[in-house]
Amino acid sequence: MKLISIRNFIITCFIITPLIGVSQFNKELKTVGKMMQGKFSSEKQSNADSTFFDIRLSITPIWDERTDAIWMYVEQAVSSKIDKPYRQRIYKLTQLSDGSFESAVFTMKDPLRFAGKVELLEGLNPDSLELREGCSVFLKKSGKKSYEGGTGDKTCPSDMRGAAYASSIVTLNTKMLLSWDRGFDRSDKQVWGAEKGGYKFLRVRK
Repeated sequence: MKLISIRNFIITCFIITPLIGVSQFNKELKTVGKMMQGKFSSEKQSNADSTFFDIRLSITPIWDERTDAIWMYVEQAVSSKIDKPYRQRIYKLTQLSDGSFESAVFTMKDPLRFAGKVELLEGLNPDSLELREGCSVFLKKSGKKSYEGGTGDKTCPSDMRGAAYASSIVTLNTKMLLSWDRGFDRSDKQVWGAEKGGYKFLRVRK
């Protein structure tokens, strides 16, 4: 009887321990995902400094049934042209073995058909997307309720406005998302993006 009890105890430990790990993993992943999601605006920053535009950023969760990652649809548009976003992406958020987080970036064909119509994305799946290799943003915890990170060093190719590569630096907390996106040529000269610092997108509480 004692042998059976010990054996059952060992089996139970092996079953319970991985479940505890999964639970902890999912909790923090969901926390970061929730912090990323929502509607954001740089209106306050643009009013204080005319070199920044009034940009609206929307990050919406999609494909909730998937368990491989947290998937999100992203739109960025000038406030006067909300129906015509200049950037549309899909993010795949996962947690890495070292505890950091990777937000992989994907594009889709004919993106404007999805502008303001996130429900249409239900007809897509990850196989129909194109991964922007080298453009993932990696985030690490920098405080109790904040994360910081960015892309790798010259890993994200870009040919916009004569650029050779793009760089993104991100700070995330419960109130705002700071994003500094820039393009550089082969001589490491900046050719597009804000020069003073990143765009400060404040969460819109509506």
